[in-house]
Amino acid sequence: MPSESFKKCALVAAAAVLILSAQACAPRVEPADMVLRNGKIVTVDAARPEVQAIAVRGDRIEAVGSNDEIQRYIGANTEVIDLENRLAVPGFIDSHGHFTGVGQARTRLDLMQTKSWDEIVAMVAEAVQKAQPGEWILGRGWHQEKWDTAPSPSVEGFPVHASLSKVSPDNPVLLTHASGHATYANAKAMELAGVTRSTPNPPGGEILHDARGAPIGVFRETASGLVSRALNESLSARTPEQVEANNRREIELAIEECLSKGVTSFHDAGASFATIDMFKRFADEGKLGVRLYVMIREGNERLTRGLADYRLIGYGNNHLTVRSIKRLIDGALGPRGAWLLDPYEDLPSSTGLNTTPVEEVGETARLAIENDFQLCVHAIGDRANRETLDIFEAALKAHPEKKDPRWRVEHAQHLSAADIPRFASLGVIPAMQGIHCTSDAPYVLARLGEGRAAEGAYVWQKLMKTGAVICNGTDAPVEDVCPIASFHATVSRKLKDGSVFYADQRMSREEALKSYTLNGAYAAFEENLKGSLTPGKLADVVVLSRDIMTIPEDEIPTAEVLYTIVGGKVLFRK
Repeated sequence: MPSESFKKCALVAAAAVLILSAQACAPRVEPADMVLRNGKIVTVDAARPEVQAIAVRGDRIEAVGSNDEIQRYIGANTEVIDLENRLAVPGFIDSHGHFTGVGQARTRLDLMQTKSWDEIVAMVAEAVQKAQPGEWILGRGWHQEKWDTAPSPSVEGFPVHASLSKVSPDNPVLLTHASGHATYANAKAMELAGVTRSTPNPPGGEILHDARGAPIGVFRETASGLVSRALNESLSARTPEQVEANNRREIELAIEECLSKGVTSFHDAGASFATIDMFKRFADEGKLGVRLYVMIREGNERLTRGLADYRLIGYGNNHLTVRSIKRLIDGALGPRGAWLLDPYEDLPSSTGLNTTPVEEVGETARLAIENDFQLCVHAIGDRANRETLDIFEAALKAHPEKKDPRWRVEHAQHLSAADIPRFASLGVIPAMQGIHCTSDAPYVLARLGEGRAAEGAYVWQKLMKTGAVICNGTDAPVEDVCPIASFHATVSRKLKDGSVFYADQRMSREEALKSYTLNGAYAAFEENLKGSLTPGKLADVVVLSRDIMTIPEDEIPTAEVLYTIVGGKVLFRK
């Protein structure tokens, strides 16, 4: 009788013969341009969810499989990247952000981490020392709810401008709220804008006043335009060459920032025709790097004239698509600009602001559907979401021939229970941002009260259970464009104090990854082009230092991007 060891050796030898025979019989293939091997590759493709290796030819995925299966694609000139058992996933798709804003934020005072009003005043004072006389001091990122100490004196928790005006008497100052839905101006900026105690509130906006009726320097929603127009007037003195150089620099900085964070595709939530022209020039030069899906943000009159000329699908080797329109129907919850069905819990005199008249958004819906454009409407409060869904429903009913419009509600943060099922029934996509949940949660209860918060605040699971497809993002520069931070917020809903904000609405890690990849592609009609690591799709891949799918939840933020690959080319390497 053969020994057990002899039997084992015989089995091993037979297996080796079978492998060699299979390799010999396998059809010969042309070598790939790039091979990623020896990794844990999560494909977000149900047909083959996890593999070890990928072969890339040109800008497309040629094959996926085990190391042995992909070995035959390696030739003398193939670039081989040993993943060393690292995690690779489809390139992250940020489904809502402001692309030029990401670059612009890097050229201004960064107020995101400030802990008090006094700290901001000190930063402005330092900037004044370096500025030219009369030069505007610009910054972004302050949030009164995130300061360690409340300012005094204050109105609705907002400081008055006296201390800011004191350190900058001759330089106008304009500081944008983290949400982008309010601004803070000093006395010089208000003087240039012609703002006085008698200046009326514009439609959809508010100028905050103190008890004596004097403006405190805070401009909510559309009222911010009063001061930004004065800024733009001063900027109009620049030469065309200076404007071009500035705009190019902002785009270059945005590309750099996105690639360093693993973002390979970015849904730009509101660009003018002029900005789209700039994107086209970058695409023509082969310098866009990040793939952009752009929403046009223009008034109805200009949309009527320009829609046909600006429709682009896959321009610049699939780097620029323009087939959607962006409108805003309300503001943000932080500055109390979100439009609510019932008054704010902490400001009973207000239900927020309708920033664009419903009839005007309805006209945009008509233009969108008749010109085969996707409509994306910013709606944060429950009233804003209901009005938006009503507009969508009326437009879609009037055009039953439009079978798959995939219209979107951007943010969909606070919903009435009655409206939650309407997203799926209408085929409307809630474009949400996981990081907003944990960033905003500390003041959501104050604004809405516990009942409304539990009913409809960031209700991911409630929406998904009705069949809605949620795409994820950051709303950068409102938040850092980092997908890992938003992924962590999406799966944990954990706040800085360790508490969890309505844990039953958390996504699983698989759901969260899909929301940042394949669902983002679906929201842009691109699910057959990107969003999963499937043969034939674009070779957009991100390699991470740690396995965010399995490591302890609290360690997810420690993961770093090692490689960002767009179209088979390494555009970022740590």
